[in-house]
Amino acid sequence: MPADFSSEKYKNILNPNMLWALVDCNNFYASCEELFRPDLKNKPIVVLSNNDGCIVARSKKAKELGIPMGEPEYKIRSFLKLHHVAVFSSNYALYGDISARVMQIIGDICPCEPYSIDEAFCQMEKSLVQNSFEVAKLIRDRIQKWVGITCSVGIAPSKTLAKLANHLAKKGHGICMLHPEQENFEDILKHIPVGEIWGIGKKQTEKLLRYSIKTAWDFKNTPEEWVQKHFTITGLKTLRELHGVSCIDIDFSDTPKSLICSRSFGVRIQSFQELLEAVSSFTVRGSERLRHKKLVASGMCVHIRTSPHAENCYRNTAGASFPYPLNDTKSMLPVAKGLLQQIYKENYYYMKAGILFYGILPVHGMQKNFLSLLDENKEQETEKLMLALDTINKRYGKRTIKFGAEGITSAAWHMKQEHKSSYDPQDLNHLPPVKL
Repeated sequence: MPADFSSEKYKNILNPNMLWALVDCNNFYASCEELFRPDLKNKPIVVLSNNDGCIVARSKKAKELGIPMGEPEYKIRSFLKLHHVAVFSSNYALYGDISARVMQIIGDICPCEPYSIDEAFCQMEKSLVQNSFEVAKLIRDRIQKWVGITCSVGIAPSKTLAKLANHLAKKGHGICMLHPEQENFEDILKHIPVGEIWGIGKKQTEKLLRYSIKTAWDFKNTPEEWVQKHFTITGLKTLRELHGVSCIDIDFSDTPKSLICSRSFGVRIQSFQELLEAVSSFTVRGSERLRHKKLVASGMCVHIRTSPHAENCYRNTAGASFPYPLNDTKSMLPVAKGLLQQIYKENYYYMKAGILFYGILPVHGMQKNFLSLLDENKEQETEKLMLALDTINKRYGKRTIKFGAEGITSAAWHMKQEHKSSYDPQDLNHLPPVKL
């Protein structure tokens, strides 16, 4: 039998003083490109993955043409040309900047937790719950007016239901509330496939279908004991969230657990020097992001791999802890080189590399250990050097000054971006004209 959610055990269920809202930007990558190309408004747009591989974003008009997500661009190139579809390479600097503006707008209205580059969970406080639709409308209107892109908002007592509500909002009028006390709640869940539930992956869906659990309503009415046995505590939390019990905490902290910089190469590379330039470049980029967010890392990993389809497939990872948490590029680069030397093998054609910083901590309030105190003067000099480097690159453009380990000339391993837009939202010369 399903759990009795009216019992004392679940006394906080359907707390009228707490609601979650999921704000999700519509067709985000395509919408960002359209911002700087008003001539493409209401026209089909697609954005490609790294190295101009597969389609990872589509505008509404592109979806109406039946262009499938994940389709390799070269397979439908003639179709795209025939229908005058605008094709763009991924421009992560542009998307990141627009995302930051969107998150700033949401955060000014209510506490928010970014979930991805185009999604954020918001917590409706007591004073906002009664006017949740008005708050959602305010968020949508400000993002539309101040940034220029549209978004959908799903509101519910739990994150999982908010996800489903957002899914419905995209098909409706942009805002949707989903609540177990709604009269049509059962009917709504009966029309949602079980695979659409947040946290239910492909393998879990296949398993549930074998037990004739086909819809969100079927899963909601599955006994707790059975769910915990077959899907552990994570599945149990998902079940309770469908009942309106908030089990997934929100994290308003800006401190991530790890930071990754990784890219597939434009061409396969074999030499250690080229691979070192790539790893060094990722290390520089990652350390800049740490400093920008006022964070430090306790250690790092380096990862390299060949194509998984290669006859002699090879992949490996090596990691090391820093003497003390830092964000100093100059100190990180020798560590990255040493890790790469540990795992590099000759006569392999590598297609991807990356670095990962772990043990991330905020700079402020971090207690310095004995080793860092010994080198305090040296550390202060390094901080000034990194500040000067970041300031110059911010003012005059990325890589105005760079480390020699990154390579002097443009390397062949750089990502292929034949259709990349040149727009920089921080450059006033790139902003579209406004007609009053």
